[in-house]
Amino acid sequence: MSLLRKKSLASLLAQAGDSEKGLKRTLGAGNLVALGVGAIIGAGLFVRTAAASAEAAGPAVTLSFLVAAVGCVFAGLCYAEFAAMIPIAGSAYTYAYATLGELVAWIIGWALIMEYALGAATVSIAWSEYLNQLLGGSIPYEWSHSPFEHINQVTGTAISQFPADLASMAKENVLLINDRQLAGLTGDLHGLVHTSHGIMNLPALLILLLISLLLIKGTAESAFVNAIIVFIKVSIVLVFIAVGWHFINPANHTPYTIPADAPGHEGFFKHGIGGILGGAAIVFFAFIGFDAVSTAAQEAKNPKRDMPIGILGSLVVCTVLYVLFSYVLTGVANWKDFELAGKEASVSYAIKTYMTGFKWLATAVNVAILAGFSSVILVMLLGQSRVFYTMSTDGLLPKIFSDLHPRFRTPYKSNMLLFLFVGLFAAFVPGSVAGDLTSFGTLFAFVLVSAGVLVMRKSNPQAERPFRTPLVPVVPILGVIVCLGMIIALDINTLTAAFVWMIIGLVVYFAYGRGHSKLKA
Repeated sequence: MSLLRKKSLASLLAQAGDSEKGLKRTLGAGNLVALGVGAIIGAGLFVRTAAASAEAAGPAVTLSFLVAAVGCVFAGLCYAEFAAMIPIAGSAYTYAYATLGELVAWIIGWALIMEYALGAATVSIAWSEYLNQLLGGSIPYEWSHSPFEHINQVTGTAISQFPADLASMAKENVLLINDRQLAGLTGDLHGLVHTSHGIMNLPALLILLLISLLLIKGTAESAFVNAIIVFIKVSIVLVFIAVGWHFINPANHTPYTIPADAPGHEGFFKHGIGGILGGAAIVFFAFIGFDAVSTAAQEAKNPKRDMPIGILGSLVVCTVLYVLFSYVLTGVANWKDFELAGKEASVSYAIKTYMTGFKWLATAVNVAILAGFSSVILVMLLGQSRVFYTMSTDGLLPKIFSDLHPRFRTPYKSNMLLFLFVGLFAAFVPGSVAGDLTSFGTLFAFVLVSAGVLVMRKSNPQAERPFRTPLVPVVPILGVIVCLGMIIALDINTLTAAFVWMIIGLVVYFAYGRGHSKLKA
């Protein structure tokens, strides 16, 4: 029965009121909205938009964003109720501890490592790639990739000696060849291919170190830097919308959905109304991050008022930007272009091809992507350290994770340990390994928070709720159903890896957490 022991609401509220010993309350509603926008708007806006348009929705990707936003709102409303009601660091972990018991709380805390820690590592690797692109590839391959990665390339006049079908794939006097193509070459041509092997990803390690040091310095300072980053990337997004609006070709929005007879779009979720839903599944993950706002509840000046504003406000801001951005992008370039031009550089392609005189904006977009990645890493590391902080204060993790800096009152030891863990992953492991594990951790948290609202309404109906989730039980139930559907849709390899990770977590809990829990009888 002890596995289901719960933290009482009274003890949580007492912990929230202990402002002398706990984390420093420095964040206002504006800071929290900026944190949410910082976590949500990353490269997803620039990459997922074209991917969803090309693969499923066409110009109707604007509607896909709205559908995905509705799915997020179900979970967001539940998060807002808890964050205002229980203003404690720890987010979904804390809410699960109060409603579903210690074992479930541990499981969700362990799952959040996939969202925040692995998410930060994966984004830092992508940050390294885009930085190298912005610098024209001046960072050597060996020092910007893991030891498990390599690249085969041919440069200069040697390209002309290759078969026409391969030579035609060269870009900027560089031809990249995959391992299968390399194996099929004759001996002479084989000798013209230079293979580079990664050693470690130094840029990824550098950005993680800088952000970790910033987080140790203080939450207020981190929020200030995040606000600057958010201002930069949102400004560039707004410039693209404003400038691109004048280059919209109405013909690109007709028909608004992909026709049923479009080649390669067989299947219900690849065209028409079904394509809008298929596109929503693709862009859903561009919204991941708003839940990280709730991890900062213990550092909000007025959490009862500010937490709902931060969570729901960031969702609204990002949804408006997403819809406008996708409308302009699919108006400037036809959705079919993104099938051929490559989704990663889709925005730059549209600018360079169709927006005469604004090629500088393509560079600005790369800057916005780098800024977006930076703020995502910051919020992910902030969120993870706060989850560890709360788990440690509950006794489920060693005390080192809740030790506060005597001057800055930040969990500095936790930040340092996180840098080592996340840094090792980023420096030596390919970003593709994490795959959709980040999404699994997020969706799993959404499910438990939505279910937790139902449980708390029944177990503590008289508790003060500064913000109440509307239409209970409909909204929480829909939150559970939508997010469970997203989890089931993940590929089998991701689900298997998540299962193994959870088993490891249970071993850690029974070996350490259960015996050291402060709720131990």
